[in-house]
Amino acid sequence: MKGTLNNSPLLLVAMLLAPLCGFAQMSDFDMRLPMDIDADNTTIDGKNSMIIFSGLRLTQGRVSIQADEGRATRMELEDSIWHFDGNVVIDVGDGHIECDSAELYFDDFSLQSAIVTGAPALYDLQRPGTDEITHAEAERLDYDVRGGVIQFSGQATITEGGNQITSNVLVYNIAEQRINADSSGDEDGRVRITYTPANGLEVPTDDEPEPDDDETP
Repeated sequence: MKGTLNNSPLLLVAMLLAPLCGFAQMSDFDMRLPMDIDADNTTIDGKNSMIIFSGLRLTQGRVSIQADEGRATRMELEDSIWHFDGNVVIDVGDGHIECDSAELYFDDFSLQSAIVTGAPALYDLQRPGTDEITHAEAERLDYDVRGGVIQFSGQATITEGGNQITSNVLVYNIAEQRINADSSGDEDGRVRITYTPANGLEVPTDDEPEPDDDETP
């Protein structure tokens, strides 16, 4: 099952995904800023042209990354691949990511693509100017910077307040602000959306008394 979600009230999906662009735009990831690295151990593998960090803490501007292990093909972000493994925590501006592994590809001081995986990977992003948090979970995130596309796969779920969308695959085109949701076809993998209107009625609880049919005004 596949659908393009772009009509009200499914615009809530765009509202849920909008804060994730904070991570996608990487406006806080200035590749030319000084980089600070704190590690328990550093190994230079000349044979494989790899720098390996254990117990890594990396900061650059408003970006920080922690991981049990980090590997880089070279220190400069002009042209390199960085791979982080084990208890990975990434903070980018108002975004917070916890995952098992992350791989970042850089070229000409620009992030070209990112792959984040976990069981699941967790994403929390705060909407600018509010206390609202958009929470997302997925087994994998693929971000194509040049294509402007973010794909969540593996039981992807995005939640904010009373609104939630769950699908096996969620693909967000940033420029076109278009969301595609794919299901796996089985019952557990169907696209599911929960929408709570801003002025909607509350669901009655079992504690509320039921009206007496015999009572007359």
